[in-house]
Amino acid sequence: MSIQACAELVQRGDPDRFLATMAAPVAARARLFPLYAFNLEVARAPWLTQEAMIAEMRLQWWRDALEEIGQGGPVRRHEVVTPLADLLEPQDAARLDALVEARRWDIYRDPFDDRAAFEAHIEATAEHLMWTAARLLGADRGEAVLRDFAHAVGVANWLQAIPELEARGRVPLVDGRPEAVAALAQDALGRLRRARAKRAELPRAAVPALLAGWQAEGVLRRAAAAPARVAEGRLAPSEFSRRGGLLWKSFTGRW
Repeated sequence: MSIQACAELVQRGDPDRFLATMAAPVAARARLFPLYAFNLEVARAPWLTQEAMIAEMRLQWWRDALEEIGQGGPVRRHEVVTPLADLLEPQDAARLDALVEARRWDIYRDPFDDRAAFEAHIEATAEHLMWTAARLLGADRGEAVLRDFAHAVGVANWLQAIPELEARGRVPLVDGRPEAVAALAQDALGRLRRARAKRAELPRAAVPALLAGWQAEGVLRRAAAAPARVAEGRLAPSEFSRRGGLLWKSFTGRW
């Protein structure tokens, strides 16, 4: 029932990851859904209130839960925390704690200090999440390869979120000039190509964790070619291309 509850949360709140997980083997779904439900709950926690202190408390609740998991003692009962506790090793809990900490950026309206701060945010969110997913599926090597791919996915997702972030009063880009946005997308495409060049270093067991990034290349190519589409919110592919691309990648195992 806990896995089903997690799946339903992801289906409602993160439909792309839900589709990607449903394209994975059944055994992988039971491990990915609790993790993705956790990520969804943490990602939306800062946006559920206008009060910064309350948002901080919401994130601290998740940090406390991860601390309990990491310590290996009694863990609070919760529809997401309970199944997640059965999956995480202490190192995974520590990694996800950094993900929660990074989400504090969403509470406030301060811009990133520089490009390095932005890169660190993508690392703590997109990279940590995807590497943890791969770890839960049995990956014991290829972390650098996966992180390159996850970084590209994180940038693609970030570019798609920019219109909403700006509408909520956030400053999501260090440099919002069209040429800088195009360069950001090109750099991410370079990380993606580097990952694919070393795909043999990543165990096949990890592949379902990478399905969540099935749209990244197309999004990045569109942003690099026409950066104005970022602010206009026109980076998403057609529904036919979107679902067809996922189907092809799930059948072939290519990412």
